[in-house]
Amino acid sequence: MSIYINKGNEGFRRIRNSEFVDKSGLISVVNSTLFTRNCFSCVTRSRRFGKTMAAEMLQAYYDHSCDSRNLFADLEIANHPSFEEHLNKYPVIYLDMTRFTSGNDGDNVVGEIEKRVKEEIAATYPDIPVKSDDDLMDFLLRVAGKTGERFIIIIDEWDAPCRMYAGKPQAMDKYVDWLRRMFKDVTAIQALAGVYMTGILPIKKYKTESALNNFIEYSMVEPRKMACYFGFTKDEVIALAKKHDVDFDELEKWYDGYQIGDEMSMFNPNSVMQAVDAGRCRSFWASTGSFDAVTHYIGMNFEGLKDDIIDMLGGVRVKVNPTKFQNDMSIVRSKDDVLTVLIHLGYLSFDWRRSECYVPNKEVGDELLNAVEENKWGLVVKAINQSEALLKATLRGDSDHVTRTLRAMHSDETSAFSYNDENSLACVLSIAYYYARNDYHIHREYPIGEGYADLVLIPRKNVSSSALVIELKYDKSTQAAISQIKARNYPQAVADYTGDILLVGINYDKKTKQHECRIEKWNIE
Repeated sequence: MSIYINKGNEGFRRIRNSEFVDKSGLISVVNSTLFTRNCFSCVTRSRRFGKTMAAEMLQAYYDHSCDSRNLFADLEIANHPSFEEHLNKYPVIYLDMTRFTSGNDGDNVVGEIEKRVKEEIAATYPDIPVKSDDDLMDFLLRVAGKTGERFIIIIDEWDAPCRMYAGKPQAMDKYVDWLRRMFKDVTAIQALAGVYMTGILPIKKYKTESALNNFIEYSMVEPRKMACYFGFTKDEVIALAKKHDVDFDELEKWYDGYQIGDEMSMFNPNSVMQAVDAGRCRSFWASTGSFDAVTHYIGMNFEGLKDDIIDMLGGVRVKVNPTKFQNDMSIVRSKDDVLTVLIHLGYLSFDWRRSECYVPNKEVGDELLNAVEENKWGLVVKAINQSEALLKATLRGDSDHVTRTLRAMHSDETSAFSYNDENSLACVLSIAYYYARNDYHIHREYPIGEGYADLVLIPRKNVSSSALVIELKYDKSTQAAISQIKARNYPQAVADYTGDILLVGINYDKKTKQHECRIEKWNIE
C-alpha cells in the first residue's frame, strides 16, 4: 500500500466503522472549487475539530485506485449533483506534514518531501521517467501531460513545519518557497484539479502579501461556506445523546458554545464523541498538547490582557481585532494577537458580527483556569476557589457570608479587580459565582421584566436549586436593589424556570469600600 499517492479508502473505512456524524456535505463545497480559480483551499481549525477525519474522507472520495461508493451511499453527499462526477476519479497525493517534521531538524524537510513523494509517483507511473533536475511539480506536470490526469493534493497539518521550525527562519523560508513553487506557479493548474490543505493556523502573512494568496482560506475566524462542517451542530448532538442515553444538557454545558461563522451553536466534536464513549462528561481538552502554549500566551504582559482573561472567565465578551495577527505563533506582539491565537486554538470563540471573543463552555473554562493557576494569578484563583462556598451561602440566605467574601476579595489594594463602575463589580460577582456554572445558566445584563438584571442564575435541567436574581448598586442600599428587582418584575420573568427565586441585593460604598448584601425569597403563587 502506498504512503503518499493513491492510499485508498482504508482510513475512512475505519472512520465509518466507528460512530460517525455525517459531515460529507463538505465534499460538495470542495467539488465546487475543482478546475476553477478557487481550486486551492486552506481549511484550518482547532485541534480535535475533525481536520484529519475530513482529509481522510476526501482521500477516500477522490482516489481513483479504490471503489468508495458503498462508504458514501448513505451519506448526504450521495444526493448531491456533483457526487457521481468526481467519485473516485483522480490520482490523490496525501501528505501528513507531521510525518516529515518528526525527527527532522528542518534543514532538509523539503528535500525529504520531494524525495519520498517522487519515488512513489515514479513507481506508480513507471513508464514516465524522472529527470535528474526534476522537482516534484516538474514531474507532476510531465505525468499530467502524458496521461491527461489531474491530481488532487491533500495536505494534513500543513502548518506543522511552521510551528515546529518557528525559530529557524531558513527552514521556514525553504518550506514556504516549496509551497509557492507547488501551488503559486501559473503552470500548477496544468497538473492539479484541486488542493485541500488543513491545519491549525491560516497561511502566514508575508510583507509581499503574495506568497500563497491564491488560496481561499476557511478558518475559525472566517469559515465561509464550511462553517457547519467545523464542529457538531445542536441537532447532531441531540441525536447522539438520545442514541447513547447521555444527558444532552451535560454535553451542552461542557462542549457547546462555539460560534463559527453564522453557526451560532457548535460543539467540540472530539470531546462530544469521547464523552459519549465514556458515558460521562469531563475535560478531554488537556490532551490537545497546546496547554503550555496557552499558559505562555496569557502570561504575556500586554496591557489589558489580564483584565480581559479575567472578564471572560466571568462570562464577559471582549473586543478583539483578529486581522493584524500574522498567523505565526512565534510573532505575537499585542493583546489582540494573543486573543486571536486562542481563537485558532479553540480556547476562545469568535463572534464576527461584534468582533468579540469569549470562553465557550465549561471544558475550556476549566482549562483556562488551570492556565491562570500556572501563571500564579493568586487573587483570581482564590476567588474562584471560594465560589462553591459563596453559592451555598447564598442559597441558604447567609448574607453575612456573602458580604465577608466580597469584602475579602476587595481588601487587597493590589487586587486585580477594580471597582470603578457597576460593570466591573458585575464581573467580580461572575468570578465569585464561577462554581455556579456547574448547575446554572449564568446571564449578565439579562433582559427580563421591565429592564435588565445585572446577574441572573437559572438552574439547569434536573437541578432543584433556586434561581438567583442579583442586582448591584453603588452608594445606595441593598433595600434599593431589592426594591428595583420587585418594581421591574424581574422574578416573574424567570418563573418558568423554577418555583423558587432568591433576590440578592448588593451595594458597594465607594467611600468606605464596604459591601452589603441582602437576600430575600420570592415565592411564586
